[in-house]
Parts: sequence; C-alpha cells; structure tokens
Amino acid sequence: MPPVKPIKPGPGQESCWDYPRPPACEPSSASIEIVLGGVTIARTTSSWRVLETSHPPTFYLPAAAFVPGALRPAEGSSFCEWKGRAAYYDVLGGPDLDVVAPRAGWTYPDPTPGFAALRDAVAVMPAAMDRCLVDDEVVVPQEGGFYGGWITSRVVGPFKGGPGTWGW
Repeated sequence: MPPVKPIKPGPGQESCWDYPRPPACEPSSASIEIVLGGVTIARTTSSWRVLETSHPPTFYLPAAAFVPGALRPAEGSSFCEWKGRAAYYDVLGGPDLDVVAPRAGWTYPDPTPGFAALRDAVAVMPAAMDRCLVDDEVVVPQEGGFYGGWITSRVVGPFKGGPGTWGW
C-alpha cells in the first residue's frame, strides 16, 4: 500500500491526520441539526466531537436533543477498544415518526473513563439520515458503512472508510 499523503489544511481547516490515536473527545458548541423523513429530529449547540487519526469527526448529541420517540432501542451491540460497549438505536423521523433508519444511532451506556462525557449521548450515521448539518453546512457522510464520521469543509483528509483504506 502506498503511503497516505495528508491534505494540507487551509485557513480555518484542520486535518484528520493531526487527530490523536487513541482518539480524543472534546465538547463542541457548533449548531447541530439532524433531519430524517423531512423533519428535524434533533437540534443542539452542545455536543461532543470524537477525533481519531484518519477519520472525520463523529458528533455525539445529548439524547435529550432528539424529539421524543426518535430513538428506539435496537438489538445487538458492538465493542470499541477506546470507548467500550455500544448499544444501538433505530432512528425514527417523519411527521408521524414512521420513517425508520434501522440501527443508525448508537450510544455508550457505560463508556470508559476517557469517554465518560459520552454517557447519555447519541451518534448517528449521517448516510442514513436525510441530512445532518454543522453550523448550517450539510455534512458529507464518511465512506463505508462502518464509521460514522461527519465531513464538512472544516476538515481535510484523506479519510479512512473508502475502498482500500481498511489497513490505514
């Protein structure tokens, strides 16, 4: 595999190649909005960004930022070596909450100490939503179905997730 060549960030940008490993969790005051089924199902200016080398940020919103009924517990779990065991949600949207994105949201009910801020916070797969916005900018979902990164004009890659990037 050829070496990865990080893109040099411009003014006001950051490179995902400057993010740490193990990842960092930092508070964010960016305006976050999530739309599913044509309806805004979550909105907040108090979230957390998880920043990991080669990945765009993943935003975690307080569960209370979601409209009532938008998060339905789903089967299964997974394990992150950094954050601990994840639990999943079906994310529901639309005027009657009848649009379902299966297992498109996740949370860490008992996160590791370094990620304690994520307790009661929920991330979503941007590709499974109508759109996610950061400060009114529509997010480009991270490629692949495994990671949930949110790409905006403020972060440059290249990003892990697409074909041929698994070994990065």
